[in-house]
Amino acid sequence: MTSPTSPRAGGVVFWRTVAFNTLFALQLVIMALGSLPIVLLFPRRHVLGVAKLWCRCNLALLKGVVGLDVEIRGRENIPQGGALIASKHQSALETFAIVPFVPDPLFVLKRELTWIPFFGWFLMRLRMIAINRSAGGDALSQMVKQAQAAAQDGRQIVIFPEGTRRPVGVEPAYKHGVTHLYVKLGLPVTPVAIDTGVFWPRGGLRRRQGVSVIEFLEPIPPGLPRAEFERVLRERIESRSNALVAEAIGSAPAAPEPVPA
Repeated sequence: MTSPTSPRAGGVVFWRTVAFNTLFALQLVIMALGSLPIVLLFPRRHVLGVAKLWCRCNLALLKGVVGLDVEIRGRENIPQGGALIASKHQSALETFAIVPFVPDPLFVLKRELTWIPFFGWFLMRLRMIAINRSAGGDALSQMVKQAQAAAQDGRQIVIFPEGTRRPVGVEPAYKHGVTHLYVKLGLPVTPVAIDTGVFWPRGGLRRRQGVSVIEFLEPIPPGLPRAEFERVLRERIESRSNALVAEAIGSAPAAPEPVPA
């Protein structure tokens, strides 16, 4: 039996969250307006620099106002060239928290996000893969085509295998998009485990103070059979995410055995 550890998750805060959300929105507007000439006139690498700065400012604001810090583990597993990154998705937090640490990230996201004023312009200039989820097979074909071009440019394609945020403790629901990319692109996949849903759950004005962890896990090499890849990916992400959640609330179990590739 494993003894409980000291929890990383602290108390729930409300008014600090309200203040953070207000400053978050204000910062977005100021950053978007101030960087508009860069977005419109400069090459993509400069727009990426602005995006990374904005994400770092968000993390600093989150720590300073809410009292929530983010720890990045497994940095040695972050790919430096063309690769897939498959992350558990529990919160809005991981959508910007990993950006400063990945060299040239490209997210697979729903098309509707590109319609947001200012923010959507950034997404389009960064050449994100915007998917029309109602298009079925055509959406998959477009995703693969854009991902192939991005991988050739040495970019890291970030995808959330479940497609949407899933609360902590809910049964995972993996979709086939990540497997389709894995098979078609022949790239390694870096799984990412998180516990962000403990600290920033979906919906509402409830955040927890403490230290949330995002962990890049050992890459899965290309070439595995489809079913084997899906098994390994799910087991690595889920077992490690569950362990991080338990660690966050102070009852971490013994580390699970690594899943062989």
